[in-house]
Amino acid sequence: MVWLAFIFCLVVILFAGFKLTKYGDAIAEKTGLGCVWIGLVLIALVTSLPELATGISAAALVDAPDLALGTIFGSCTFNLAIPVVLDILYSGGPVLNKVSKGHIISAGAGALLVALAAASIFFGEGLSGLSLGWVGVPSLILFIFYMFSVRQIFNYECRRNGGKNKQPLTLQYDDISNRHVYIRFTIAALAIIGAGIWLAFIGENIAVTYNLNNSFVGTLFLAMTTSMPELAVGIAAVRLGAIDLAVADLMGANMINIAKIFIIDIFYTEGPILSLVSNAHLITAMITITMTMIVVIGLRFRYRRKVFKFASWYSYLLIGLWFIGAYLVYSSGSG
Repeated sequence: MVWLAFIFCLVVILFAGFKLTKYGDAIAEKTGLGCVWIGLVLIALVTSLPELATGISAAALVDAPDLALGTIFGSCTFNLAIPVVLDILYSGGPVLNKVSKGHIISAGAGALLVALAAASIFFGEGLSGLSLGWVGVPSLILFIFYMFSVRQIFNYECRRNGGKNKQPLTLQYDDISNRHVYIRFTIAALAIIGAGIWLAFIGENIAVTYNLNNSFVGTLFLAMTTSMPELAVGIAAVRLGAIDLAVADLMGANMINIAKIFIIDIFYTEGPILSLVSNAHLITAMITITMTMIVVIGLRFRYRRKVFKFASWYSYLLIGLWFIGAYLVYSSGSG
């Protein structure tokens, strides 16, 4: 029965994720903000809502902080494996060749956020006294750094566009009213939130049933499922030809994921959450940083052809690192 609920949540999130792409692209057109900015902030915020809902539920309702942090870090890692799928589906060469190099900034900011979170976990007991009530100062610093990074990226995009947002040459959604777009976008977002809350309890049931630790369940099962909106957005974006939106969503989602540790920390009243979780999350953090650097290299150095005409060189490294990370987390604390 638990797996039927798991599959149901998966279907809901996938369907809602596809809808988010269409109406997110419409919002980008109607507001003139562009796919990069909409993907980095708005789409990324909504597609990462399952991680926030699952994290809050796991920490506050299920009292499983490792499940919450495992979902956050595992989702970041899984998001960085999604370019592999996009690269395979895209027939016009290496997929990262077709997007702006400006994504390097958001990727770098995401890697730095992960590194700061990992350092806070590593020095957990030593930093436990740095708190505002039960909320840890390190998690607050993560949130502030995220806001600062978003502001800097916004300024960069404005300078790159000459101070103006680029308007599309052709209007694809001119026949759809603004009201229709925003209502459908909101419905899809609410569906994702509801499925995300339910996933926290499903993950706990899986942990108990199969005698797995919460770090592994969060890092693998919940992270994969809550990252389904990003996967759905990516696939739909490739079909729409809006690859920049897909990559911006992935990089932005990873930034938001780490920033949301502060919000989860507010709901977890047992103490600073980064000081109380397992060091097993350091494995996922290091894998995430390494995968991010591979993506940065792929964005910086453009290779014309794929390896064996199937996928780019970075795709093989990314998927290999993801499997290695999942195995190491399982080995570090299963049973």
